[in-house]
Amino acid sequence: MQINNKLRLAIRATAATAILSVAGQANALTLNVGDDVEASLYGYARLNMSYDLNGDRAVSTRSGKFSPSANENIEGHFGADVQQSRLGVKVKHASGVAITLEGDFRGTGSGPGSLRMRHAYGEYKGFMAGRNWSNYLSFVGNTPTLDFDSLAGTAGSQDRSEQIRYTTGPMSFSIEDPSSQDIVGAGTDKRTSAPAFTARFEDSAGSVSYSAAVLASQVTADDGVNEDSAIGYGAFGALKLKLSDMFSVQGAVNYSDGANGYLWRSGDNYYGASAYLSGNSVETIKGYGASVGVSMNVGEGRSINIGYGTTSLDLDDAVTSGAVAATAAETNQNVLVNYMWTPVKNVMMGVEYGYFDQESQGGTSTDANRLLFAAQYSF
Repeated sequence: MQINNKLRLAIRATAATAILSVAGQANALTLNVGDDVEASLYGYARLNMSYDLNGDRAVSTRSGKFSPSANENIEGHFGADVQQSRLGVKVKHASGVAITLEGDFRGTGSGPGSLRMRHAYGEYKGFMAGRNWSNYLSFVGNTPTLDFDSLAGTAGSQDRSEQIRYTTGPMSFSIEDPSSQDIVGAGTDKRTSAPAFTARFEDSAGSVSYSAAVLASQVTADDGVNEDSAIGYGAFGALKLKLSDMFSVQGAVNYSDGANGYLWRSGDNYYGASAYLSGNSVETIKGYGASVGVSMNVGEGRSINIGYGTTSLDLDDAVTSGAVAATAAETNQNVLVNYMWTPVKNVMMGVEYGYFDQESQGGTSTDANRLLFAAQYSF
């Protein structure tokens, strides 16, 4: 009870200080609530504004999507929202137990959104349990972008999952709730029959940072009479090379077979199908992805970033079987070019040009150009 009272008083005092302050603080707001417990509050408020020169490709947080809109031939669309804004709290006990809770307001459409749970996990001596970034993911090869959904083909799922993880040195292993496991032709007759298993190695040496991971998961179709399963696999490698204090080059390569829920921004927009149903047999779908980028620090809190990403699904057999239409999205690619700057401490602003292209298995394609502006205050 005493700790709870101290925490309430600390939060009230911190809130009052934040309201009266005219300058941001560099780090999370630290709340000293006793000798045994430390808590910190962190997050940011962010405005995103987009203008689509062609069809309306904006989703929540004004990120761009690959699939064309219903009125793709109508050009010129503006929108703005604050759904990316984020709030989190970290609590650490003297015993070494640490807890993180974090949410943002990303929802559907361009409305105000509702609180979404991003992270909720506890940690102790190398063990982590809860909702956190998938262990089959790395930020090592990512190029900074203003688009919240970023480049196609970045390393791993770029999403969060409920999991149990153990980390020792540069190695980490997890048992996770699987990412999307869509089976074309199965409809609702599919089930999650097993967790996903992952292993990742991530380290750095001098000017080089690198990461690699493998994954296995099971996809299952079951209508109550007929049942079949297949094992899906995935692997990625990511690398960042810091050429100088001014330049860096980074990127990633991905391969999946029956695990396209971990191939970021494949299929229609986020995750491609992992398999298709041929009669009563589950047949896996292969996927490939890659991204590469260059970042340039031009000083005084300013940077320029250029990135390219692509994903492709091997749908030939699925189309031949009749399970998948030739109009299905097969290849996605995008280019993001931005300029970011920090005019004052804890404030980031930026502008970004985005090009999005999607090609169907039958060869038809659609593309779009868009602009994005962002302003963010962090604490």
